[in-house]
Amino acid sequence: MVQQPPITAPAPLVCFQGNCAGRNTLGMAGALALARHLARHLEIPLQTLGAPGRALPGGWEQVLEAITPDFISMGRYLEKSLITGKHPVLTMSRCAGGLATLPVVARQHPGACIVWLDAHGDLNTPRTTGSGYLGGMVIAGAAGLWDSGLGSDLSLDQVVLAGAHQLDPDEQALIDDGLVYHLPPSELSAETLRQAINGRPVYIHLDCDVLDAGVVPTDYQVEGGLSPEALGALMTALCEENVIGMEIAELESHWPNQSEPADLTTLVEILAPLAKRLLSVDAPCAP
Repeated sequence: MVQQPPITAPAPLVCFQGNCAGRNTLGMAGALALARHLARHLEIPLQTLGAPGRALPGGWEQVLEAITPDFISMGRYLEKSLITGKHPVLTMSRCAGGLATLPVVARQHPGACIVWLDAHGDLNTPRTTGSGYLGGMVIAGAAGLWDSGLGSDLSLDQVVLAGAHQLDPDEQALIDDGLVYHLPPSELSAETLRQAINGRPVYIHLDCDVLDAGVVPTDYQVEGGLSPEALGALMTALCEENVIGMEIAELESHWPNQSEPADLTTLVEILAPLAKRLLSVDAPCAP
């Protein structure tokens, strides 16, 4: 672990605009829209990394090869932020970006807990995946169950899989074997999350599809997810923890067949208190 000097200035809100293996470009637009809304709400600067492009054709291997240079740049930015004692907040298009961020967090904070808020397990490997979707293999890659080329410093016992309720058989087997701590929506509360964290530093990954279908536009809508009120209660509870950073992914800018941008007001209100705390020096965790 690298010794951290005192914070000299808060980090800006960061939007990673590079491709994160999405099937369309709506996630890139969604990440930027959310970042802009949050930056305006909190009256803080916004920085973008990478450049948006088209959805990439091909299987996961071809996609990973194409996006690896941008992922390396994102990982370096995060590493620099953590080394200098800042508490970064990033938006990104898809959860595959975690292949770049999770190993960095694990190297800099080997005792940290990763609170992975997601409707899915993201514990597949190239051998077990049915879809071939790179985002479904993120945690497994970061933990060395397959080689992404981006690092494997994460240990599965650092992960709290929070809100996952659409799991493939091999993902469920890892949970049943006690290798990953799982809190499905029916068991997820401020208190059970606090117990799972158990005083460890926390890095948060929020996949917006952890919310119930119809709340915000995401590529993978899943019934039985969290209500906005439930997610808000979790974020309020996380304000009381030692949060070292947060990333938000899997939000699309528009609902299908709609020309108007999606209303992100509720999501911004849920995220703003914790984002304010992380991006401000000694800011209270309150709206």
